[in-house]
Amino acid sequence: MTGIIFDIKRFAVHDGPGIRTTVFLKGCPLHCSWCHNPESIDPAPCNVSKELILNGRCFTKEETIGYEISSEKLFAELAKERIFMDESGGGVTFSGGEPLLQHTFLLEMLMFCKQNGMHTTIDTSLFAPFEKIQTVQALTDLFLIDLKLMDNAAHQFYTGVSNERILDNIRRLAASNSAIIIRIPVIPTVTDSNDNIFQTISFLKTLNDKINEVHLLPFHNIAKGKYIRIGKENPFSTSKSLQNEELNEMKQQFVNAGFWTRIGG
Repeated sequence: MTGIIFDIKRFAVHDGPGIRTTVFLKGCPLHCSWCHNPESIDPAPCNVSKELILNGRCFTKEETIGYEISSEKLFAELAKERIFMDESGGGVTFSGGEPLLQHTFLLEMLMFCKQNGMHTTIDTSLFAPFEKIQTVQALTDLFLIDLKLMDNAAHQFYTGVSNERILDNIRRLAASNSAIIIRIPVIPTVTDSNDNIFQTISFLKTLNDKINEVHLLPFHNIAKGKYIRIGKENPFSTSKSLQNEELNEMKQQFVNAGFWTRIGG
């Protein structure tokens, strides 16, 4: 079986416990206005022009983002880092894009990993039919769930999709006792409002202590070059990156509500 990925990040330390290898699968049903991987949205490999300056001269180079790879070949790449995973209590994280969009390929990769004793994590928006989530559930040691906006109209405006399926899937996954960490991208003027924070805390408290860990992910304006390369408009091109200390007040609100909270992944 083959899938389409656009990157493999080795020695990752922010995508789950320990030292991990993170696989970025291509394709995402959301179109978040602040996406830091805009090249991941299109599910197919795509060609972009990249400008290089050498000795004062400008050259244009064609670059392909995304490539097809077999599950066997990808697992062989993951196995190369096994010693670092084992020594650190790490493993493999499947991210994107949205990994559940390539559900069958993801399922086969999870099977390979679990058959070989590797800790598995899925970094997901949970915007998928719950039946697909159920098929990967037993093979997934940890779900990192991006929870963006509680107001449905705002969620549709900024991501292009309703949050109703996402919230329902969080409820159902939490009720089944899967290990879950909620990750909130803190986007200036969007997700950092007092109302969104209050609604998020209120929602998480309805889950009967099934989720007790929250990560606040500060906005970083590091994707400017990516948007230029792929010819996409960047609505947050002038927004400043947030520093960790700017999120301390928000962190304290989650701590006061009983959630173990950290800034960063």
